Amino acid sequence: MRAEKGFTLLEVMIALAVFATLSAAVMSASQYVVGQSARVETRLLAGWLADNHLSELHLQSATLVMGSKTLHQRFAQRDWRLLQHIASEPATGLLRVQLSVSPAGSDQVLLNVTHWLARQHD
Repeated sequence: MRAEKGFTLLEVMIALAVFATLSAAVMSASQYVVGQSARVETRLLAGWLADNHLSELHLQSATLVMGSKTLHQRFAQRDWRLLQHIASEPATGLLRVQLSVSPAGSDQVLLNVTHWLARQHD
């Protein structure tokens, strides 16, 4: 009798089962990484938006109005909501700016910032 060369059906089925298990694990890990990447990108954009807005406030510090304000802005092809609260700190000459950034239509705050501005007098 001549010996047959090749794989048996059982060996092929075991190899396919191992490959399917590894593929499922890799797919799950890649979905997790993509999701985390999207969240990190959103937080980074929120930080940039807050920095831009604080820079604008710094340039306008002579004319800032105390109180709370909700602003809607478009940045990086996304809509954002900024909650801004400006208060004067007595005896320091500083303005405290509290800023919260969240995606428009969401109550999830991505970034809270407290910043101090020197009050500029005319």
